[in-house]
Amino acid sequence: MSGILYGVGVGPGEPELITLKALRCIQESDVIILPSAPKEECHAYRIVKEVYPEVEHKRTLCLPFPMTKDRETLERAHNEIFGQIEKLVEKGLKVAFLTIGDPGVYSTYHYIHRRMEAAGKEVEIVSGVPSFCAAAAALGISLGDMREEIHVVPASYDIEATMELTGTRIYMKSGKKLARLKELLQKQAESRKLEVYAVENCGMAEEKRTCSLEELDTEAGYLTLVIVKDGGDC
Repeated sequence: MSGILYGVGVGPGEPELITLKALRCIQESDVIILPSAPKEECHAYRIVKEVYPEVEHKRTLCLPFPMTKDRETLERAHNEIFGQIEKLVEKGLKVAFLTIGDPGVYSTYHYIHRRMEAAGKEVEIVSGVPSFCAAAAALGISLGDMREEIHVVPASYDIEATMELTGTRIYMKSGKKLARLKELLQKQAESRKLEVYAVENCGMAEEKRTCSLEELDTEAGYLTLVIVKDGGDC
């Protein structure tokens, strides 16, 4: 009997944004995989626990992913994590890999998903509410109207080139790059009208919203999302 791996998106932080399908898959799973440790500090686990306290009694396996950009280190870690999950699925178990937001948006889950598919195992992605959609809702703004382009950018990488983009720019997990991002936007604002927003820890108890470039906190945490809307030339 073959098991299955679910890649479950639990939304950005607000427990009520967990989908019914995500909740069902978690409830039906034999093992819960968390991409960080300990489980009490895992954002995805804490979100689920708010709506499904019984998850505390589920078999849980913490498999932290290294926070590095070194390809060899990442490849080795991904292979090791895949090997552990593959063994569970081969035993016929239902396994739920939890991830905040949506599994398809800069998620560690897909490194495992691709390996499982290549190995011929059954896998299923359970979509979750992306953080940038939830952030826009919290701010009461639209991400895109008419022909406006929407650009989703991983802010931990090169952001200089994104200054040429028009429409709406979404900088994910800005964290350590906030000071540099603010500097670039301030320079750009000298010649272009910009609307700048930020949401830190969207949907969580410690959520913080910012609605201007001047108020952008360069000391904000890792889970900070910045939205920049192009208002045209000054």
